[in-house]
Amino acid sequence: MNDQQTEIDAIEELETAWSQAEMVADTDTLEAISTSDFMLVGPFGFVLDKQQWLERYRSGDLVTGSLSLEDPAIRVYGEAAVTIARHIQRASYKGQPADGQFRTTHIAVRLDRRWLLAGIHLSPIGGPPPFARPAEHRAGEGTPSTGASGQ
Repeated sequence: MNDQQTEIDAIEELETAWSQAEMVADTDTLEAISTSDFMLVGPFGFVLDKQQWLERYRSGDLVTGSLSLEDPAIRVYGEAAVTIARHIQRASYKGQPADGQFRTTHIAVRLDRRWLLAGIHLSPIGGPPPFARPAEHRAGEGTPSTGASGQ
């Protein structure tokens, strides 16, 4: 096995430990596998520092029934790594449903020969905005006009 694959395997182990710990609200494990300055950006743009992130579980406000990362793409850059995947969760926050599918980016760093999560960013999944779609899919485009006024 090459060094790159060994690093990817280590990141996959970190991602598995993270998702399992989130599902059972294991704040000791989450604390141990994240950097002291860990940050999370939620799917609606809110930002949580490490203590705020962990407190959601300690308080019982966030309950995660299931969590998976689908189609992860992992890139290792020396002492840093980035994972981009589909984050699928069944959860509740303060008793309200918080289920969803999000695009996620996880940032990991190697400190003292160990991989730790430094940040997580979640975004809603959607298509490209209208200005970035191919011309044939834009409203009103691709339709031949019959005259100078378009009539």
